[in-house]
Amino acid sequence: MTTTAPPRTPAPAVQREPRPVPAWRRGLRPYVLSIPAVLIIVGILYPFVLGAYYAFLNYAAVVRRPVFIGLQNFAEILSDPAFWTSVRVTLHYAVVATVVETVLGIGIALLLNRSTLVGRVFERVLILPLMIAPVIAGVIWGLMFNPQYGVLNYVLGLGSTFDWLGESTAIWSVILVDVWIYTPFVAILVLAGIRSLPKEPFEASAVDGASWFYMFRRLMLPMMWPYILVAVIFRFMDCLKIFDHVFVLTAGGPGDATRTLQIGAYQNSIIQLQYSQGSTYMFLLWVIVFVTARYLVSVLGKAQRRAAGSEE
Repeated sequence: MTTTAPPRTPAPAVQREPRPVPAWRRGLRPYVLSIPAVLIIVGILYPFVLGAYYAFLNYAAVVRRPVFIGLQNFAEILSDPAFWTSVRVTLHYAVVATVVETVLGIGIALLLNRSTLVGRVFERVLILPLMIAPVIAGVIWGLMFNPQYGVLNYVLGLGSTFDWLGESTAIWSVILVDVWIYTPFVAILVLAGIRSLPKEPFEASAVDGASWFYMFRRLMLPMMWPYILVAVIFRFMDCLKIFDHVFVLTAGGPGDATRTLQIGAYQNSIIQLQYSQGSTYMFLLWVIVFVTARYLVSVLGKAQRRAAGSEE
């Protein structure tokens, strides 16, 4: 006769109550967690505050003991015609480059969105200019711009007489290089926006017999406006601070033809060793960028609310 042992019931798990956290640790936790953010903020603000402070000194290579001189640097620079030339060149560069890159970027995004064979091939190579450092792009385009042995004059049949980096053409040449580098950025951003749009309004319009241009103008463009504004803000802010490939191509010349505010600050700080005047240039550039960014961001907010239907 065999007997079966009764099934064993598992022992109940021992529930351990969490140890109470001391009050001093709970009070200290927010400060410990905020340390990385504080370090990042300090790392960002300290160079900015130091640079702004230099703008109020007479700090230069020939001055051993800089002293506080108030707004004298600002008065000298604002009365200097070279500064206003830099402002004009910078705004000219930023407006033209941003407009051309936005128009071309929208056109390329519409082409890629059609999923043709050309679009799919072009989509693969679109990002290549963004993978090249602007300094290297400046060197490459400098070789192609050379009137003696550059490939552009040879391909376009201009001989050796056309100077791409001459006094009247240099600003357009550096804008051309900027367009070549950054138009893919605008196209990718706009393309991502197009592909995120709802399909129902376009399908309904197609059933009603609406043309492609009508759907683009009355449906796609209003819904795409926030994405386009984001691209415009990024490119316009970046163009106001442009330095790298412009300096490689022209170093601000010939004369003052391509002397942007960044190059003006470099010439004052590094070449002329007038550190405080270079800081003043950068401080004024920061004011221009800050005011412009605030305005464009407010326009973007209104466009987003209008696209969401919360504001007429």
